[in-house]
Amino acid sequence: MTIAFTFPGQGSQAVGMGKDLAENFTEARAVFQEVDEALGEKLSDVMFNGPEDTLTLTANAQPALMAVSIAVVRVLEAKGLDLKSKVAYVAGHSLGEYSALCAAGTFSLADTARLLRIRGNAMQAAVPVGVGAMAAIIGLEHADVIAVCEAAAAVGACQIANDNGGGQIVISGEKAAVEKAAGLATDKGAKRAILLPVSAPFHSTLMAPAADAMREALAKVAKSDPVVPVIANVRAAPVTGADEIASLLVEQVTGQVRWRETVEWFAGNGVTTLYELGSGKVLTGLARRIDKTINGISVNGPADIDAAVAALMA
Repeated sequence: MTIAFTFPGQGSQAVGMGKDLAENFTEARAVFQEVDEALGEKLSDVMFNGPEDTLTLTANAQPALMAVSIAVVRVLEAKGLDLKSKVAYVAGHSLGEYSALCAAGTFSLADTARLLRIRGNAMQAAVPVGVGAMAAIIGLEHADVIAVCEAAAAVGACQIANDNGGGQIVISGEKAAVEKAAGLATDKGAKRAILLPVSAPFHSTLMAPAADAMREALAKVAKSDPVVPVIANVRAAPVTGADEIASLLVEQVTGQVRWRETVEWFAGNGVTTLYELGSGKVLTGLARRIDKTINGISVNGPADIDAAVAALMA
């Protein structure tokens, strides 16, 4: 059994996430306290108790999701998991790539929290509200989605943001262009083209100011080579050097999250089990739709942790 750890992205947040971990494990409480201290506020209170609209803010959701993921990692480590010897690769969806890198030792927990706060604020500030949009295109081939984005480019910037697999591709860019592309996708035979309730056009060229902010932030932070390779979002291939990782994280802000190709890479390189660590089960569901030969397991609560420990230590 070859194992990879995956880490969820924005949209997986929910009020109450991490609370059962904090109530059951001192290691989880320590993670939430360190993140609170790094940010200078009680983010954990928002995570555990809401309100939902405050948790959903990009600048809060990103470090909050990372905190839950790392809390799971730390509890597993306290129960005997050695990531380097048991896990072959790590990967995360968008902000989850930072969680993966923190788990693999590239960034400290406090620095990861601060980087994600900077990232969330920069992404929100990059484009005025209402200028950009994102849409999920369901049931259309990748090449056809590229074609509709190119056709819509006459109206404005429009590109694939997330290739999530399982027939789901998210596009991003200027509002008029995304709306045009969504209509063209329906004409081409997409089952659905749904405008998403997001606050900014993530993973599009409109995020260039946020990429600049992350280039500056990443240049200042201490970083180490990960103890296991990370499958980078924009490359869908393993990376092991800290400086290259930082460069790809900058590219990721405006680039495509190649999640379908990431899971396909896992399947083609001997990975049999993907553990999704943190809030929700989104990546586990996507893995099943992308490649049924891979076993997807979500780990986000005490019962999940007990089962994971039994399997990982077998």
